Amino acid sequence: MSSFNAVSDMDNSKYYEHADLEWAIGINRFTLQMIGLWPDETLSSRQKFLANLRAFVIFTTLVTVSIIPSLFSLIRVWSDMIAMIDNLQITLPITATAMKIIIMWLRKEDLTSVVSMVVADWVRTKTEDERDTMIKQARFARRIVVFGCIMMVLAIIIIVIPPCFGYSMRYLTNVTDPGQPLLLQTYYFRDMTQSPYFEIAFVAQTAAVIMAAFSYTGIDNFLGLVVFHICAQMEILRTRFTNLHEYKDFNLGLSTNVQNHMRLIRSIDIIESTFNLMLLALLVYFSIIFCLQGFLIISIIDDGGNVSFPRICWLVSELIITFVHMLLYCVVGEILIAKCEGIYHAVYNYAWYSLKPNEARNLTMIMIRADRPLYITAGKIFPMTLSMFCSLIKTSAGYISVLLANR
Repeated sequence: MSSFNAVSDMDNSKYYEHADLEWAIGINRFTLQMIGLWPDETLSSRQKFLANLRAFVIFTTLVTVSIIPSLFSLIRVWSDMIAMIDNLQITLPITATAMKIIIMWLRKEDLTSVVSMVVADWVRTKTEDERDTMIKQARFARRIVVFGCIMMVLAIIIIVIPPCFGYSMRYLTNVTDPGQPLLLQTYYFRDMTQSPYFEIAFVAQTAAVIMAAFSYTGIDNFLGLVVFHICAQMEILRTRFTNLHEYKDFNLGLSTNVQNHMRLIRSIDIIESTFNLMLLALLVYFSIIFCLQGFLIISIIDDGGNVSFPRICWLVSELIITFVHMLLYCVVGEILIAKCEGIYHAVYNYAWYSLKPNEARNLTMIMIRADRPLYITAGKIFPMTLSMFCSLIKTSAGYISVLLANR
């Protein structure tokens, strides 16, 4: 009977561990699986082919339906400042999304090891305190994912639904829209104002907007998900270093913790090498789009606000989405640095003077390694921190005043 109860308790434990895993990564995994970018080593060859095919179709759709026609339209409206901003506030995010898809696609195999680490950490046996620490960090990541999904759906509704009833979100001119306005400011070599070409272009642009929203939000949320998980493991590791004296064999306990530390460092290196160029491009993109959006909103207010309410909602929602996503990068980078410093202080404050000489020497090596903070950087140049974010906002606001002065 006792044997049966032990087996039953083990089964219940495994059930709750897998339930925790699904709760932590389920939404983000579903989003990235839809666009074929979720790193998963358990996929068969056929499943990998279908996933790559979905990613290729989405990338091709964004380029052919939105990016290239939008660039042609940008050339045509080059002398109209407001029309250029109207073009860039869609062209830049979708171009950034296409770049994200390419980077995630090319680095998906490398990210597989990171995802496998996340899964293994959730399903392994752990103490109640370790589970609480992981749940706490995962709750932050999950809230960000849910908020990102809500903002994504809201943006899709604002940009797609009102034009179906004749309320366009864009700045319309005879140059950009000689007939019925499409969702995006684009220029095709064929006359798209006639039926059924208009309907085909409208549906294709709707699909492109939905694909771009899922891709943009899903990839950003993936970064937050993984980094918050690593922060939880850093917190657990800090506690283990603090309680090294509780191990029966000090050297064995120290060796185990060092291996876990190196595992987390390797994961951060993979994330850094995957996202650093993406973050550099997004840094430039955010500066431009924040500056242009701020200029456009202030110009509308100065002109008396003679613009439709749906268009105001669209401009404000896009500015908020862009702001929150860039803030997300900097917040996770700041938290990661703090958790790394926590490990350093845990080792530094340990009573090393009560250890044997060889044990103290081994502990010193951990101090030296933990003293180097782990950064997520933009192009290996700018650490993603809150101070960098504040400097970026300050610089962008300065350029807004320059544009207003030269209006």
